[in-house]
Amino acid sequence: MNLSLSIGPIVSLIAGILILLIPRLLNYIVAIYLIVIGLIGLFGTGSLRI
Repeated sequence: MNLSLSIGPIVSLIAGILILLIPRLLNYIVAIYLIVIGLIGLFGTGSLRI
């Protein structure tokens, strides 16, 4: 049995729960997400598979 998890859906689930519990976190979560996606887009993932 192969079990492979992608980090994207897990992060999205945790972020969604945090936003529901503490709505003021929305700005920070979105900002951090956009920065991380932008850095991955600029520098590439190299050997990292996300």
